[in-house]
Amino acid sequence: MRATQRSVLYLLMAAVAGAGLLWSFQRQVGEWTLGSSENAGRVQFSLQGGSGEHHHFNTSSEWNKADFHGIDWSTAGKHDVHFTIDRDAGKLRCQGFLEGSEGAGLFQFDPNPSYRAEMASLGFSGITADQQLAFAVHDVSLSFARDMKAAGVNGLDASKLMAFRIFHVDDTFIHQLRSAGLKPVDADKLIAFRIHGVTPKFVQSLKGFGYTPDGDKLIAFRIHGVSTEFIQQLEGLGYLHPEADQLIAMRIHGVTPEYIQNLRSHGMKELTVNQLVSLRIHGIN
Repeated sequence: MRATQRSVLYLLMAAVAGAGLLWSFQRQVGEWTLGSSENAGRVQFSLQGGSGEHHHFNTSSEWNKADFHGIDWSTAGKHDVHFTIDRDAGKLRCQGFLEGSEGAGLFQFDPNPSYRAEMASLGFSGITADQQLAFAVHDVSLSFARDMKAAGVNGLDASKLMAFRIFHVDDTFIHQLRSAGLKPVDADKLIAFRIHGVTPKFVQSLKGFGYTPDGDKLIAFRIHGVSTEFIQQLEGLGYLHPEADQLIAMRIHGVTPEYIQNLRSHGMKELTVNQLVSLRIHGIN
């Protein structure tokens, strides 16, 4: 598993489970590296550091080149660089070398002394001094916190606000889901929607087939592969608008259009969805 994937997994575990961020460390210093990206105007930026065996962090993600104040990206050849990254939570001061979009060096983090108090005044308390670097790296800004508070999302605390940033839950995403007919008011569900690909487009496509499932069933649809293509294939076989739970059961137990056609070729026709699922469970092929 890549370091980026490990970092996201650790942060997800903390954000969704509410167990606190896994970024605790004492010395807010470490190493940075820069790498090229396939996306124009962006680079891969990695940070790692720690204060001992049990206080280590490692994160890597794509950043905009404009975030690095003090770098002249047009400078040719290997050269020394000093740059800063300014966030509401604090400032990263970096030094090292750069050649093109590749480089490495050391950083130190200067936390904004008023950030935690301002976040607490917005209802997002519990951010420790050690965790503040993570909020800077993922740009959990005061304006973002205000926007999410104004969105009326239930169960939103500081750790889930961080998860919102990691998984790109923002005003636009929430508005589009609501426009599609959902009322996403739970922070955990919004995070799960992003993780499992419950997009506004997916919700709208289901509405075209007469389905308006709740949040849990939407997530189950994505996990088990209930797609509009699958629904359309079932309609072509005469199964018009099975219930959401039936669609999920069909996918879980492997009741595919091919399976239905195979049964029909052996004279087993006019079977209900429940009968199809039962046959599959009992190994009738």
